[in-house]
Amino acid sequence: MKRLLLSMLLVGLLFSSCMDRKGSTMVNNEPFEEDWNSLAKYQTPDWFRDAKLGIFIHWGPYSVPAFQSEWYPRLMYMDSVIWSPTGELQDKNGSSVNTHHVEKYGDLGEFGYKDFIPMFKAEKFNAVEWVDLFKKAGAKYVVPVAEHHDGFAMYKSNFTRWNSADMGPKRDILGEMSKATKDAGLYLGASSHFAFNWNYFTHKEGFDTADPEYADLYARAHDHYAPADKEFLELWWNRTQDIIDNYQPDILWFDFVLDHEEFVPYHAKLASYYYNKGIDWNKDVVLQTKNFNYETFPEGTNVLDIERGKSADIRKFPWQTDTSIGTNSWCHTVDWNSKDANTLIDDLIDIVSKNGNMLLNVGPKADGTIPQDQADILLEIGNWLSVNGDAIYGTRPWSIFGEGPTEVKTGHHTEGKNKKLTANDFRFTQKDGKIYVIAMDIAENGKYLVKSFAKGSDLCKGEIKSVKMVGMDKACEWQVGESGLTIKAEGNGDANYACAFEIVMI
Repeated sequence: MKRLLLSMLLVGLLFSSCMDRKGSTMVNNEPFEEDWNSLAKYQTPDWFRDAKLGIFIHWGPYSVPAFQSEWYPRLMYMDSVIWSPTGELQDKNGSSVNTHHVEKYGDLGEFGYKDFIPMFKAEKFNAVEWVDLFKKAGAKYVVPVAEHHDGFAMYKSNFTRWNSADMGPKRDILGEMSKATKDAGLYLGASSHFAFNWNYFTHKEGFDTADPEYADLYARAHDHYAPADKEFLELWWNRTQDIIDNYQPDILWFDFVLDHEEFVPYHAKLASYYYNKGIDWNKDVVLQTKNFNYETFPEGTNVLDIERGKSADIRKFPWQTDTSIGTNSWCHTVDWNSKDANTLIDDLIDIVSKNGNMLLNVGPKADGTIPQDQADILLEIGNWLSVNGDAIYGTRPWSIFGEGPTEVKTGHHTEGKNKKLTANDFRFTQKDGKIYVIAMDIAENGKYLVKSFAKGSDLCKGEIKSVKMVGMDKACEWQVGESGLTIKAEGNGDANYACAFEIVMI
């Protein structure tokens, strides 16, 4: 009997060791080595694939001037020319941000970016209120910007004095967000944009950026667009480890420049270190990167992120779009222009149908309040998901992502080229033996024709047993013909938004 009890105890311990902190089975249990053959065994966890919607937060000292965009710190020092990241001249007339800054704040040798930090007080910031709003929006994970290109850490850093715990708000912003997020049952992420800090600021005589006293914020002076040197690369690595070790994020997100050549030797090192930490923490973690220059993480070893753009078709491995509620900025600005909820809901549906997630950005004010127009949009999305969430959360792609006449552009920064989707455009998902057909707009006559479900279609295995609108118990009128499945549905709880239908096959 004692031997039996001992065996049962060991089995129980083994089983519990394969469960994460929320009771889900871990899929990454074996330690990873620092090579791609080992990292190819990584699997994106179901908790991320099920979540579908996350919230991104761009907030920092750049929120104080609230002018043009979060790139204010860079553009304020461009007094004569604007250079592209490839070194090409973009504007011979100089930067409007520089003109604005000098007129409002004064000479760049006397009032530099560092001087916005004491003005960044975050006096109304309440992490619990933020997370409550994000949860009402239907988000399942939250990714605060831990450090942007400006080099200011929004956490208690062990490697830079320029951090929110010691300056500005004098609060550990990431730490507070970590507690609030986890207390609410959501997943925590952290983003790093620090790799571009090396070439973010212009170092020019007369600017405070050229003062060695501030080289630990603006980076040391060097030739314009020179590759990051060993000292900076080690600083980047140390700051990255600092975030991983002290905040144990479920998601670690990286912006562009990480794909530059000098960072490539760190890629396998980063992935193995982070994934192994996840195993130590008893949870599956997710690493996300972009490939603006070239893809250096082999497909499937992490989650590809596409900025302000989407995929044209179903991707084999899970991926993500990061985009902003604002059309013209990621951080709060006085001329912020918000997208409408309908557009964002359509984007979410399209992304999910293609095996992706959407990371949607908000831009709080410098005092820590989220502007009402952004909050209202989040709540509209949440209202739609409260009715139609069964067609989104926990789903996987169907045989095809959808059908319809409207083309969707693909790749980074293509969202502005897309046309609005119509009632003749459909997206498909599936879950638990059910197929979800989502009409991307409301049909004026209440009739929808889904061609992919036509009689004899190779896509449909079996016959349709029932069709009903998601969120409603009443079945819809429907008929299968040579041209497709015709669904008649009167009304919708969210007028002018997409509506979802649940199809059960036999």
